[in-house]
Amino acid sequence: MAGVLRAYMARMDSDHPEQALELLEPDFRYLIALPGGEATGRSKDDFAAYIAGRNAVDRAHEILRSSSDRDLETVYGVVTESGKTVGSFLSAAVVTPDGRMARYQSYFSTTYDLIDRQD
Repeated sequence: MAGVLRAYMARMDSDHPEQALELLEPDFRYLIALPGGEATGRSKDDFAAYIAGRNAVDRAHEILRSSSDRDLETVYGVVTESGKTVGSFLSAAVVTPDGRMARYQSYFSTTYDLIDRQD
C-alpha cells in the first residue's frame, strides 16, 4: 500500500494543509494538471505558495486504489467537495529512502473516471 501519498492527501484535506510540506524534499518538483491548467514548481517553497493560493473548500481525496514499486507510489481516487464527488485523480510520487516526496505528478479530471463510480 502507498504510504506517503496517503499521508500527503490526508494533510492536504485537513484544516492545516501546510503540514504536507513536512513530507517534501527541499528540491521537490511537481506537476498538478487540473481542468483549468497546470500548477508546476521546482521547490518546496514553490509548493508552499501553491498551497497558500488554493481555494478553501471542504475537499477530500478518497483513495480507491494504490500501488508501490521500489521508490514509486501511485494512487487513484475521487475528490469530493462538501460531500459531492467532483472528479477523479491519478497521482504518482517518487519517494526518497527516508519517506519524503522528491517528485509528484497528479492528473485531475471532472469528465473521465478510470474506475466506475458508485454514486
